[in-house]
Amino acid sequence: VQLQAFGGGLVQAGGSLRLTCSASGGSISRYYMAWFRQAPGEERRFVAAIRWSTGTTWYADSLKGRFTSSRDMTKPTVYLQMNSLKPEDTAVYYCAAGSVGSVTTEREYHYWGQGTEVTVSS
Repeated sequence: VQLQAFGGGLVQAGGSLRLTCSASGGSISRYYMAWFRQAPGEERRFVAAIRWSTGTTWYADSLKGRFTSSRDMTKPTVYLQMNSLKPEDTAVYYCAAGSVGSVTTEREYHYWGQGTEVTVSS
């Protein structure tokens, strides 16, 4: 499975962005699809996940209410809607896919996209 993430960019604080992760080369029907982010000088951290088959979602506690993960059942694509963005949301955002036991654990995801950069200016 190949993943391509896009939709990042420069946005002012308080603004919104929607990231897209498109999958190809295999079925993701049994997978969990997740978003992680890595800020400069920091480790990569869990953001959100969605179970493709059921649409069940998980979020990092600090992001609940501002970020929403969704999927398009007509095509192998997941989205991350990010609202009320803050400068601390600045990071490279990665999408990932896999059959995981723990949705927040990076090493359990088998497939990764290339990342898309989000910069939030104050």
